[in-house]
Amino acid sequence: MTLMSDSPATNVPSDAGLVLAVDEVTPLTPTVRHVRLVASDGALLPSFTPGSHIVVTCGTGPEGQSRRNSYSLTGPGFEPDHYGISVRLEEDGRGGSRWIHSLRAGDRVQVSTPRSAFAPVLTARHHLLVAGGIGVTPILSHVRAAVQWGRSFEVHYVHREGDAAHLDDLEQLCGDRLHLHTGRDGFWEHMGPALLDQPIGTHLYACGPAALIDELSDRAGRAGWPGARVHYEHFGVGDLDPGEPFTAHLTRSGVDVDVASGVSLLEALESRGIAVPSLCRQGVCGECRLPVVNGDIDHRDLYLGAAEKEAGDCLMPCVSRANGPRLELDL
Repeated sequence: MTLMSDSPATNVPSDAGLVLAVDEVTPLTPTVRHVRLVASDGALLPSFTPGSHIVVTCGTGPEGQSRRNSYSLTGPGFEPDHYGISVRLEEDGRGGSRWIHSLRAGDRVQVSTPRSAFAPVLTARHHLLVAGGIGVTPILSHVRAAVQWGRSFEVHYVHREGDAAHLDDLEQLCGDRLHLHTGRDGFWEHMGPALLDQPIGTHLYACGPAALIDELSDRAGRAGWPGARVHYEHFGVGDLDPGEPFTAHLTRSGVDVDVASGVSLLEALESRGIAVPSLCRQGVCGECRLPVVNGDIDHRDLYLGAAEKEAGDCLMPCVSRANGPRLELDL
């Protein structure tokens, strides 16, 4: 395990984000741990909108590169005294969840300031919130704000039997507005009528596995929901095939960057001193989007739409690669 140095933590946002101390680690289920992060001087942390996440530097990967994963914030968002994240242990993942699960009180962690692409629509008449598994984390943040501001909402939470993180929190906050499901069939049997029986002006929010989000979006479309009223957040792309090596040619600088199998284009660019803005590094947030001049792309992200991928003029270098020996970038 690689920990941050034991220099004093700071509250001041910077390009490097914040260095916070682990205040408490709490098991929520056999596979999920909740980590409470605080400023070492006890000061308040930057506020955030519901649905926000932070990017955590989770030690280093096998190539010596910093490993950064994004995790949703679960606590209150206005002038919080802590940031709370709940992380499921993924034994076959990239190692970030194992690093988080190894944390102990007093450890120092570097995090970004909060960012959200999954905020509630404040003009919505009603909020229909759907959580699948650990996708409950940003939904919990939405619920806290809805209760605080007296917004109309309901929650549908599908989870494995005995593995429902934050169930106590939701039961306390939601009361009879919480609907629990432990089986796929029962969930969809309930969601069918729920999608049809909503007041005009309702917005749908979902976070969970890609299969759940895809099917929910499809059913909502067939039920007549406008796309502008359906909002979702994916977990991330997970582990990917290492892919074949290729060369990225930077047309403006004339530089060739070799990208080895198992190394992302983003990592290869960074190793050559080429700075690319990035946050999640999992193909979700869209922060690292780069323009492509020429070459076939192996799109692996969850951010670009089908039409954007078909156009072939951009990619997310954190996960996507060339579908061939060469790719030309407008860099």
